[in-house]
Amino acid sequence: MFLFYAMPIIFVLGIIMIALEDVVHINKAATAVGMSILLWLICLLDAAGLFALHTPEYMENFIAGFPKFAALSPAGQAYKYVEVALVEALGDVSTTLFFVLASMAIVEVLDSHGAFSVITKSIKSKSKRKLVWTFGFLTFILSALLGNLATVIVMVAVLRKLISDKSDRMIYACLTILTANAGGSWSPIGDVTTLLLWTGGNLTVTHQVSHLILSSALYATIACTIVSLMFPKGSNIQDVVLEKSHLPEYITHKYQTTLLLIGLSSLAMVPVFQSLFNLPPFMGVLLGLVILWVVTDIKAHKSHDSASRKLLVSNLFSKLDISTVLFFLGILMSVHTLKTVGFLSELSMGLNKLIADPNIISLLLGVCSSFLDNVALVAASMGMYPIAEAGPFMTDGTFWTFLAYCAVTGGSLLIIGSASGVTVMGMEKISFVYYLKKFSWIALLSYAAGAIVYLLLF
Repeated sequence: MFLFYAMPIIFVLGIIMIALEDVVHINKAATAVGMSILLWLICLLDAAGLFALHTPEYMENFIAGFPKFAALSPAGQAYKYVEVALVEALGDVSTTLFFVLASMAIVEVLDSHGAFSVITKSIKSKSKRKLVWTFGFLTFILSALLGNLATVIVMVAVLRKLISDKSDRMIYACLTILTANAGGSWSPIGDVTTLLLWTGGNLTVTHQVSHLILSSALYATIACTIVSLMFPKGSNIQDVVLEKSHLPEYITHKYQTTLLLIGLSSLAMVPVFQSLFNLPPFMGVLLGLVILWVVTDIKAHKSHDSASRKLLVSNLFSKLDISTVLFFLGILMSVHTLKTVGFLSELSMGLNKLIADPNIISLLLGVCSSFLDNVALVAASMGMYPIAEAGPFMTDGTFWTFLAYCAVTGGSLLIIGSASGVTVMGMEKISFVYYLKKFSWIALLSYAAGAIVYLLLF
């Protein structure tokens, strides 16, 4: 009993340590991975005790599916269940990790070849306020097409080429979190959770787009309006001091444009491959990386310029931020322990008993998604509330529609609340406290405004 409730406490303490990274001087990746190991260790060492009074439905289904395990003692059954759950969790988390790694690799290839200069050269405005709207709009649209995670990786890479001032760039980077999650909420391929709801038959494409685009657009508009006011009227960005290009002569503007189109198209085609061939998103991104790999390596080998050797994709992997990937691993594996022992299911059931209104449940789940994995919360909700024939829980029902908005945009309340937030946090080294002070209130205001519009309209 004690360890069951100690596990979420350990998780919260781990999150606090991550938030206080600058104070404790321990890298957040080390904290996250250490936390996940401790939680899984508790599961393995005291599996029988954990499940004696809290037997999750997943375990009952697991035992029913394997008659040999049913013959084991209760302690043996619990241990086997945790053992298999650990492997399944690692497999599930690995798909996200490979998606992030492949996306980061694609961005690094494009960046090393100067492909993002095609975008930065097309942005003529130097006004900081106008750039807020430019980046906000681009991120909002691209997120619906590419997914919010891939979009923030691309946009941060563009920001680095356009804005030299670190403090300004952090503001724009945080804005991309808000607008990327807003854009991801109205698209079935904009976020992992909306993809789950779409493929699970809870939502249809036309219904989600038509019912959530206004709320999402209002969210992004409010965020852009407030963020633009952070900059003095008439202020302009400083021109980036460009280092002398050491790129080989064969890398022309046309070649850079071609690489950019290949890279962005490969990301945009991920949901298409998933829909047509049921190809997992991480494999679609890896396919895009392979195409870029082949194109760039062939071109590099044909060149006699010594600098071309540095642009081989195999040589660019060393530049990837592995600590960000390990941070993902730790956070997601930690959440899976809470799911494995049934804590997330109990949380959902508790909400259901306390609150009868499904819209309020969606709102609260959105807030919870700011510190708990929204994928796990949505998956738990899908398990808790089967699709009904009528009412708020039917296909395209109000619960599922509103949940899509709340779970995705609610993740912006804290920087650790979404995959896009965690990615930007790692790429730009943004602290938890910085985001909490400057952007959490903006996210909350935008979240509430979008929710009110949805509830008034539907």
